[in-house]
Amino acid sequence: MKKYAVMAQEIIDRIGGAGNVQQFTNCMTRLRISVKDHSLIDEEALKQVDGVLGVVDDETYQIILGPGVVNKVAEQFGELLQQTAEFSADKGEAPATGNSGAGNSSVGKNDDIKAALKKKNNTPFKNFLRKIGSIFIPLIPALVGAGIINGIAGLMNNLITSGNEAAWLLTLQPILGVIGSAFFGYLTIFAGINAAKEFGGTPSLGGAVAAIIVAPAVAKITYTYPFFGEISLNAGQGGIIGAILAAGLVTVVERFIRKRVPASIDIIVTPTLSLLLVGLLTVFFLMPVTGIISQGIGTVTTWLLAHGGPLSGFVLASLFLPLVMFGLHQALIPIHAELINQVGYTALLPILAMAGAGQVGSAIAIYIKLKHNAKLRNLIKGALPVGFLGIGEPLIYGVSLPLGRPFITACLGGGFGGALLGLFAMSERFIGSVAIGPSGLVLIPLMKGPMDFGMTVLVYLAGLLISYTAGFLLTYFFGFTKQMLVEHNK
Repeated sequence: MKKYAVMAQEIIDRIGGAGNVQQFTNCMTRLRISVKDHSLIDEEALKQVDGVLGVVDDETYQIILGPGVVNKVAEQFGELLQQTAEFSADKGEAPATGNSGAGNSSVGKNDDIKAALKKKNNTPFKNFLRKIGSIFIPLIPALVGAGIINGIAGLMNNLITSGNEAAWLLTLQPILGVIGSAFFGYLTIFAGINAAKEFGGTPSLGGAVAAIIVAPAVAKITYTYPFFGEISLNAGQGGIIGAILAAGLVTVVERFIRKRVPASIDIIVTPTLSLLLVGLLTVFFLMPVTGIISQGIGTVTTWLLAHGGPLSGFVLASLFLPLVMFGLHQALIPIHAELINQVGYTALLPILAMAGAGQVGSAIAIYIKLKHNAKLRNLIKGALPVGFLGIGEPLIYGVSLPLGRPFITACLGGGFGGALLGLFAMSERFIGSVAIGPSGLVLIPLMKGPMDFGMTVLVYLAGLLISYTAGFLLTYFFGFTKQMLVEHNK
């Protein structure tokens, strides 16, 4: 753990000290930090920390560390912050903010551009999308773990179906099936808990109203609406979207009631009335309406992939990284979650994963073309291995995007792999993933679709290979002007 403690300390030093940290969390690949003063961050020094793959300066400052590493660094990061807070408390003073030479890096043209981009991205719509992303980011480790176990249970079930009735197999398969599927069965509740937390409400109330949606007893509820006739509910109707809306609504109601209830009876009255009122609204309004919306999302997405075929696949894969740049990709997260909830997998994610493969092919072409740019070539050598594993940020922000044209050719290269998966989707042979988060080669254990596992993986690998190749060829032949080669090849 000493290695990760050193990394955590170096990160703290370069972001302005422990006193500059408001709060932090981590997703599958990134340490996400809310800082008090962005000007105290020494970004260039931070990028030089051994193990840091890149940074993204967004609403929360994101340090890309990669899968596995980020969890260990985050643990040490939290311990160091706690030690600093305890030390400062003992001395009776606030934690020192510090400034690791960040002042020099916070002035100039680059910082003006960053400030302008932040202002442009600070819109209600984009802030809402960030909240949607924050609801699901903490769930990704469980989604991945449960998804892989579910896949193993499915393979074991195939062995049993094909005639292998070994005692250990018959015993272990249902156990793994429960371990793998339990989380997905209650994913709606987890989404409700996180949504209430993100919207500033009580997480348990968000989980409570979301639990109504998946409760088996709702199947016994039938009522009649004027003009619409009889309505019968089903467990899970409304899904993830219904849970998020119900959690948001219970947050609003909870705040409204709390302001008007005496403190002496708040603990009794506020949660009871909030749950009752929003529970009734969920049963009589949200579940029927969001049930139609959720079903429509699944139907429309499947229809587009099945009828748009190669064109849909090409467009989706080509445009995905520009969406990521503008933070709009978070709008796709509920769609992924809803598809997983409805059919057991999302056919969108593998197509979008082709975008990262295009970046890998492009980076290899850049490495060959810029023979004399030692700094960029060293960066590519360090970033390529994790690029193959689906972590494309170092290649995007450190290599192709700063160069301009290679970023475009890389995006187009990814589109060709997406076109192949779209071609298979036309005959409803979807290539799907049972969880969100990973991409690249790491996505393989999570593969699922109407075809058998082996064929599904084979088609996905063929898509990756096509994207690698197309990204390489497009960048090699069209990614550089003569002037660019002269400018960057030194």
